[in-house]
Amino acid sequence: MSNELLSPAEMSEADRLTIAAGPADGIGLMRRAGGAVAAEVLKRYPSAKHIHVLCGPGNNGGDGYVVARILAGSGVGTSVWASGAPRPKSDAALAAAECPIKPRPLSDFDAKPGSIVVDALYGAGLSKPLSGDAAKAIDTVTALSLPVVAVDLPSGVSGRSGDILGRAFRAEVTITFARKKPGHLLLPGRGQCGEIVLADIGIGDGIIAQLAVSTFENVPDLWLQEFPVPAVDAHKYKRGHVGVFSGGPSATGAARLSALAAARSGAGAVTVLSPGNAMQVNAMHLTSIMLREAGSLEEVQEFLMARHPGALVFGPGLGPKPKVGDFALQLIKALEEEARDEATANHASAMVLDADAITSLAHQPQALFEAARQPNAPALIVTPHEGEFGRLFPDIAGDKTMSKLDKARTAAARANAVIVYKGADTVIAAPDGKAAINSNGAPWLATAGSGDVLSGIIAGLLAQGMPPFEGTCAAVWLHAEAGSRFGPGLIAEDLPLALVPVLRELFDARMAVP
Repeated sequence: MSNELLSPAEMSEADRLTIAAGPADGIGLMRRAGGAVAAEVLKRYPSAKHIHVLCGPGNNGGDGYVVARILAGSGVGTSVWASGAPRPKSDAALAAAECPIKPRPLSDFDAKPGSIVVDALYGAGLSKPLSGDAAKAIDTVTALSLPVVAVDLPSGVSGRSGDILGRAFRAEVTITFARKKPGHLLLPGRGQCGEIVLADIGIGDGIIAQLAVSTFENVPDLWLQEFPVPAVDAHKYKRGHVGVFSGGPSATGAARLSALAAARSGAGAVTVLSPGNAMQVNAMHLTSIMLREAGSLEEVQEFLMARHPGALVFGPGLGPKPKVGDFALQLIKALEEEARDEATANHASAMVLDADAITSLAHQPQALFEAARQPNAPALIVTPHEGEFGRLFPDIAGDKTMSKLDKARTAAARANAVIVYKGADTVIAAPDGKAAINSNGAPWLATAGSGDVLSGIIAGLLAQGMPPFEGTCAAVWLHAEAGSRFGPGLIAEDLPLALVPVLRELFDARMAVP
């Protein structure tokens, strides 16, 4: 796999392990990295008349000196601008010594329209805001609208968090090595990277495996082997049953969106659990989705005992009221008791908490966290957007030292739940510390009801037996991919049907897996 995301510290360790294993040494890796960047520059800008290479004093700058040497050797007009001298006898110093172009001070940086800039100032490990000559260079490049090729990560972007530290280059293309970093995918850094090219410089999969990486890019390779394939003799209940709770008569649409999405994602049976006063409204709009009156806990328990659903969706359209939170806790307890009493595993093994459920539970978060830790509690998947996350985890949300990835991980551990911290850079985190960052989102998904559809897809996949983390990751990717392919004009009602071609491709890919 190449979907691991390496923190700056993990990338440094990968370099160290590779050098220790031999035969490559530090300058050898640097030459390969610089060579990969130079090749990309020559391929993309074959008519470039002049290229400015901006070099920092560290390894990123060392890569830049290699780039400059190769470009100059290829007959391209090349200038080198340095923010400081490399440390004596370092790999970067060796690379600088091999470069025939005398560097000029970055403070004197000057460029003309039509030139190209290679940003090799600072890589993913930057931890303090850019200022001084580097910030001035960014302003100059921005004012002239010069194309930028970034080495590893645009200078000014944190590889750990994706934050912009003061100012940052906006690159047309970013060439990184071995694996991507969280800063390539987390906003706002992702918006500065342009196209991301992953270059192989000889850091093998075996080296990456030694790092025990727990952060991943959310792509099908991460979960495809767990993707459900119906058995030849499957009937509807073998394919998984999902229960979706409906709001009152004027708030039923959200539940129906979730229910239809659960059905489209492969669940064999889906039931909308409706209060009595909304039965008629729901009945008018449901065809393949079943409907059952369940306005009280006793009626819900009767449904659980009779149908043993594999997953439930609770929250969309229910209203942000304390009694909704109370009911959620009672429901978790009921599921826990059923699981404890059942002789088999035929009980609701997952519960998706979304929308109004999250806001309602924010009044008593500790009760939720304690309920989630009971021995037979269902797997909880909590899907907050920015505002809901802040209501349920106010201290975590307000911690400015933490990245979105850190916050999702911390929340998942506290809540003993899979957290889907939604946004254009959705992060999915599990209680054991595993996390994935989604990278195929699109602005078309920012539409009312889109989150209700996502909850239904999650429940549908989990009801078919996917593990909570992998199933949730798959649902987030599916949801985003369907929205991206549909494009402009998307409304939530379009999403369930838009899933069909994506599901077909995933099914075919899954069948091809040995």
